[in-house]
Amino acid sequence: MHELPLLVNIAAALVVAFIGGVLVRRLGLPTIVGYLLAGIVIGPFTPGFVGDSHTIKQLAELGVIFLMFGVGLHFSIADLWRVRDMALPGALSRMVLVTLLGLGLATLWGWSVSAGIVLGLAISIASTVVLLRGLMDNSLLNTPHGQVAVGWVVMEDLATVLILVLLPSLAGSDGGPKWANLAITLGKAVIFVLLILFVGMRLIPWLLHFIARTRSRELFILAILAIALGIALGSAELFGVSLALGAFAAGAVVSESPLSHQVGADLLPFRDVFSALFFVSIGMLVNPLYLWQNIGPVLALTLLIVLGKFVITLLLGTLLSSPARTALVVGAGLSQIGEFSFILGQAGVSLGLLAQDQYSLILAGALISITLNPLMFRLIGPVEVWLRRIPAIWERLDRHGPVPVSAEETLANHVVLVGCGRVGYHIVNVVRELKIPLLVIESNVERVEALNRLGTPTLFGDAANSEVLTYAGLDRARALVVTLPEETSSELVVVTARDLAPTLPIIARAATTEGVMRLAQLGVQDVIHPEMEGGLEIVRHTLLQIGFPLREVFRYTDAVRKDHYDVQINSNEEHRLLRNLLEAAGTIEISWLRLADDSPLIGQTLAEANLRARTGASVVVISRDGQLIPNPKSLTVFQVGDRIGLIGDNQQVDAVAELLNPNVGDWATDTQRDRAESDAAEV
Repeated sequence: MHELPLLVNIAAALVVAFIGGVLVRRLGLPTIVGYLLAGIVIGPFTPGFVGDSHTIKQLAELGVIFLMFGVGLHFSIADLWRVRDMALPGALSRMVLVTLLGLGLATLWGWSVSAGIVLGLAISIASTVVLLRGLMDNSLLNTPHGQVAVGWVVMEDLATVLILVLLPSLAGSDGGPKWANLAITLGKAVIFVLLILFVGMRLIPWLLHFIARTRSRELFILAILAIALGIALGSAELFGVSLALGAFAAGAVVSESPLSHQVGADLLPFRDVFSALFFVSIGMLVNPLYLWQNIGPVLALTLLIVLGKFVITLLLGTLLSSPARTALVVGAGLSQIGEFSFILGQAGVSLGLLAQDQYSLILAGALISITLNPLMFRLIGPVEVWLRRIPAIWERLDRHGPVPVSAEETLANHVVLVGCGRVGYHIVNVVRELKIPLLVIESNVERVEALNRLGTPTLFGDAANSEVLTYAGLDRARALVVTLPEETSSELVVVTARDLAPTLPIIARAATTEGVMRLAQLGVQDVIHPEMEGGLEIVRHTLLQIGFPLREVFRYTDAVRKDHYDVQINSNEEHRLLRNLLEAAGTIEISWLRLADDSPLIGQTLAEANLRARTGASVVVISRDGQLIPNPKSLTVFQVGDRIGLIGDNQQVDAVAELLNPNVGDWATDTQRDRAESDAAEV
């Protein structure tokens, strides 16, 4: 058997991560906790299989890149600039305060000053991944509160880059000109940012647009991976910027493209897999025995991370220009530590500033704070209610007023159309003419461009992926129309839509009778089968042509649709409606007569003509200029070109025809629907 250490480690890490993730999700905890525990299981400090930490750590670097690329996708440079007033001073101020508290706690434990500073810096930085997961789970990611929180944590990540440059000076191992090295590093970072802003923001969106026009899903995904990995590695090698910062910059550039939603959808599987490996690699560094022996320091550090950072954030909220709700969301979301804390701790260990046991303490604080973070989000509401009872504090915290509603939140009472082919384009025209708000989701870039020229709001992407559908505001929509030709894609769209908006009316297209049944079982109210619909139309026209009443024909065709186009007449409703058709056709027949120019009826009222008394036939409808006049009044005057609908037997109708025009030939017996349609066509 071949030696496959790489595959063995990947398989082992993914299997234990899967098991750990499933177990913690059943307990209502974030999957990250399960991944960290999985790492402990296959780590060197526990019995059983021991994974190769070096191999898994290299794979984990991909997780960091994809994670930060995703952060950039969800938070553009323009968004970062809009929240700068709170994110920049808030992030830096809190980092300083938490670092000082961490240094003080480390001093009480007898640590060195350099170790205390590293500890303080490590716990001052929150996990971007945990924050994003918490915001998404609580529907806060795309709100102004969530944007401030993400901007805050990104500022902390940017500050970490400078911290990593300054760490060697704490170790005293670098005898060279430290300030000169710092200036060179900062200069390279500035050049990188300028290139991203002035070259990348023009080149990368154009490149994605060009690839999308090839209509190759494989090339599009390869382009995304090449951009994410290429910019991250290139920034590290050429400009000395961290992989994480380079990946974030790449994502921020791509977010300016109208194709960014599809990029996020295609990147999602890679991000989830490699981020799991990242957290497994971190868990492998945790020594459970050491943590148990030092339970007191572990709890003290956790208390500082969870409650200390939350209280500091609220205090800063009284000084910064933000509503109270924003301060509460930021405080709850950032009351934990994660990936950058691990990176800082590892740098401290490699420089000799921190012992391995001390680093394990940071890992323990991360594990417990991440586990408690969902609880912090649930406490936002109760804490807000409690603070409102203390007017002095609440007025100080909430003096900036409510936050404005974002544009995405204003999208409501609209129709969401998935797929804009021939059928979809017809729906667009009708809905636009009726002035109904519309949002189209389409994966063909040429159609997206055409819709944009018409001013129709669009999302480029594969709607079968829930990442794209989450931006469609389905919970506020009036209806969802799915016209995709592929049934599998339609089913995925319906499943996701039902999860996002359980009561949303859905109309979907099916290509097979089996697909009709599956979509109906998934909760689609109206399933349309184009081929069977054509057959129903033939049946309808046939029944109308041979004299069956319009209303009863429509009732029968609607019953067939509700029976999911079953061609066998086997439902009680279908049998009943067919009997109604027979009874209606055998009892009443409407005959039509067109008035000639010289008809004696011209100019007379219905009362003056007195046709019922003279012939026994009754006038029940008049068709005039393409309009039907049902049950005409006695004062209605007959005009040239009128078509009169009569009820009576054959002899009575013949008597009317002879009375009006001895040269009979301009009338014939037919159904109301046929003649009305004929009149409309003539008009």
